[in-house]
Amino acid sequence: MQEHISVMRDTCIDLLTPAINKSETPVVVDATLGLGGHSEALLESNPNLVLIGIDRDLDAIVKAKNRLAKFENRTKLNHAIFDEITEVVNSFGFNKVDGILFDLGVSSMQLDQSDRGFSYSQDAPLDMRMDRSTGITASEIVNTYAPGELVRILRTYGEEKFATRIVENIVKERAKAPLNSTAQLATLVKESIPAATRRTGGNPAKRTFQALRIETNDELGAVNRAIPQALELLKVGGRLVVMSFQSLEDRIVKEIFTQATTSGTPRDLPIDLPEFAAKFALVVRGSVLPSEAEIAANSRAQSVRLRAIERLAA
Repeated sequence: MQEHISVMRDTCIDLLTPAINKSETPVVVDATLGLGGHSEALLESNPNLVLIGIDRDLDAIVKAKNRLAKFENRTKLNHAIFDEITEVVNSFGFNKVDGILFDLGVSSMQLDQSDRGFSYSQDAPLDMRMDRSTGITASEIVNTYAPGELVRILRTYGEEKFATRIVENIVKERAKAPLNSTAQLATLVKESIPAATRRTGGNPAKRTFQALRIETNDELGAVNRAIPQALELLKVGGRLVVMSFQSLEDRIVKEIFTQATTSGTPRDLPIDLPEFAAKFALVVRGSVLPSEAEIAANSRAQSVRLRAIERLAA
């Protein structure tokens, strides 16, 4: 298994630290706990910090709990989806927090566990659930969704140009027997895409697998619901840092941040009225990309875009 390296760990810590330093008893939420790499670094660098960790994957909760055992008195972990962030924070007795971190998408652990069905390079059951204790599997989606709905998913969530052709072949195959294996689906997708196109852009199954994973876990819906909640949970001076690994997630985050940092003063007025002033400001203009050195050390950092925002007023 590849050694786990937390993507942009030091950048995240640097961006959250000014907000943490404003409080004697800071509280930070790691809304995507994973294996606990970012949380561990936050706890090590801030001896008064209380950390709330959230993950929908029970395996992640168990592994992170072991990793963070030495900080047990300062950690509060919860098995939940991050769009339940307000409920989780409130359940631990807090109404506002100093910092929140989101590391969106599939985790390193989930990719590395071949039996989870996230990888198109290893044969496994076609599952793709981030929380294996509940919900519909990718196999159920592939085998039961109407063709038109499958085409929509592949086009919208995978930006797949050959969605119609892929779905036509899925429908033919599932009529003979259910599609239950990642290798079976990856081969079907490859054979559905013209040979000339297959020669560029990496594995041809990547877009289809991404689309099915997003649908299986309602990832974009969860992001749309969670980020506004996170903004509301921030104290004045608090910061939210979000890492996205594909354009659909990043677009949602960018749009919400743009709305939050835009004044509500009517356009025809010559001055910005204080009562309509934006309550948030961007910490960094646009998005932060990983350095070449980080990409060289950790290939999974290649597609990340990081955005950060700070609360200015109550």
